[in-house]
Amino acid sequence: EVFRQALRDLGWVNERAIAFDERWADGRYERLPELVAELVALKVDLILASGGTPAVEAAVRATRKIPIVFPTVADPVAEKFVQSMAHPGGNVTGITNLSTELHPKRLALLKDAMPEIRRVALLFNSANSNTAEAVRSSKAASEFLGIQLQVFDVRAPEEFERAFDSMSGSGVQGVVVGEDGVLLGNLKKVGELTLKHRLPLVAAAPDMGVLVAYGRDAEANYRRAATYVDKILKGANPGDLPIEQPTKLNLVINLKTAKALGLTIPQSLLLRADEVIQ
Repeated sequence: EVFRQALRDLGWVNERAIAFDERWADGRYERLPELVAELVALKVDLILASGGTPAVEAAVRATRKIPIVFPTVADPVAEKFVQSMAHPGGNVTGITNLSTELHPKRLALLKDAMPEIRRVALLFNSANSNTAEAVRSSKAASEFLGIQLQVFDVRAPEEFERAFDSMSGSGVQGVVVGEDGVLLGNLKKVGELTLKHRLPLVAAAPDMGVLVAYGRDAEANYRRAATYVDKILKGANPGDLPIEQPTKLNLVINLKTAKALGLTIPQSLLLRADEVIQ
């Protein structure tokens, strides 16, 4: 709705100029190629590939002609979606979410919140091709922080319970959740499970059970994506539109969650927060 409203603000009114054909994979990445193929067959003028790397990957494989705009991708150059950030060069452009760079910072924030923490669970979805780099960067940071990491792979919501039962048996003291459509789309469920198992949770966005949230303003990314769509539908070449990076990252600390977990957040961390939920 944020994306649609941004287009309306730019003068694109449904009745006059624009129509949407939507396809949703509901977290089942294996469905993406089929869904994108349907859109290509419809000869749409542009594809908004929402949901991160898997959606963009499927769209790029399906067409090198139809313009593709993404509101969130970790590293479009490393994923070979574009030639460079300044000059994408093909039919793809959009906004990066810096997630690969932010995973180590979230790990550090968990350490700041709990200085004595020594063992942390990383909750990732290996079906997302960005996972390997995110795990690598997190492990590099963990060595510096003196933290032992254990990776738990979850590809579907019905696997969450099993993963958290395994965490409880492994002695982890906190959880960092990856930036993935399946995980963030079910962040409330993840938060409920962390509260149930009394595990502090750090994620990209605030939600139930999230102790510390650190990430970009997702709505701002979708508003910016609308400006790309506006330019392309008016004749701009996506390959000439530089990839943007988020201009603001938000740090949110939930003291309600801290109280439920019996934790006291250091004042030094509270002073750095953009928002403290009482």
